[in-house]
Amino acid sequence: MNNLNKIGVSALCGTLAAISAAQAGELTVSGGADLTWISKSDAVTGNPIGMASAVSFAGSGELDNGWNVAISIAQGDASAYSNTNITITLPGLGDVLIQQGVSGTGIQRYDDITPTVWEEADGAGIGATINKIAGTSAGATIEITPTEMMPAGLTTHFAWSKDSDSGQANDKVAGGVSGALGSGWDLTVEAGSDLTGVDGLTLYAGIAEVEQYQNSTTHSGDVSEQVLGIKYAAGGFTVGYQITEEENGRTGTTGYDNTSYGVTFNVNDDLSIGYAHTESDGKGATADPEVDSLQAAYTMGGATFSIAEVDVENAGYSTAATADLNGTVIKLGLAF
Repeated sequence: MNNLNKIGVSALCGTLAAISAAQAGELTVSGGADLTWISKSDAVTGNPIGMASAVSFAGSGELDNGWNVAISIAQGDASAYSNTNITITLPGLGDVLIQQGVSGTGIQRYDDITPTVWEEADGAGIGATINKIAGTSAGATIEITPTEMMPAGLTTHFAWSKDSDSGQANDKVAGGVSGALGSGWDLTVEAGSDLTGVDGLTLYAGIAEVEQYQNSTTHSGDVSEQVLGIKYAAGGFTVGYQITEEENGRTGTTGYDNTSYGVTFNVNDDLSIGYAHTESDGKGATADPEVDSLQAAYTMGGATFSIAEVDVENAGYSTAATADLNGTVIKLGLAF
């Protein structure tokens, strides 16, 4: 996104200044807006016109002790606070990220990263309500990425949360316990072409273990999750395949095995097309959902036109007639 404004600051913020005096830094503001139209062929659509906007603040600076510090503050639709990340880069080690428990850390970054030109198969607005891996990501998390200790082409993340579903907490305030999950950790590894020796080939994997309150009625064990995936890009094509497994330590539906795959093709610098598929096996569930999505995206300056044809079966692990649906979603994305 293009910068709206840049402001020089002598300290990144009060929190960072408390660590050490910072050199002159920079705070950048960027934003965007999406306009959407959705049409469902097997369900009541209602008003098909949708809108979303977002503003993000990003800053960085170098402290007197040689640490590099960056902060990101995200505000979602209607200027609602979304998330804050603070990253401290330690010489000789790498990055230490502290984030407020929304998404994008640990194993959750791989919930579905098979190739698409817009969104995941069930992420364009017509969803299948598939249960996906999350690890510790719903709780405020510390994640370590030892960038300076890994060989070329290998990226490793280790995430830990004291309470894996505690959500956000204010400064000097302990976060409330919001659910059955307790302390947990995630470990992910990703091998790029520098390590695999094959141009365009990426391999990734991850595991998560989260403690869970147990009783004889609904919770019988802790949570365990795994992911394995592969992506390969050659010419204008990118293909990918991944599987995830979860044992949720609960009665009823005791876990989920998900399979996702996708292929995209860049027709030219502006136009891309793709196909994505996701299916889920709920262990003990009434039905198994699956979703297919054909997508295209065209970029023109700061505007991106996207369209997705989506077909869903057994949404929400249900056999109800309303659980089978398909439709079209169109989006105009504006970056500024």
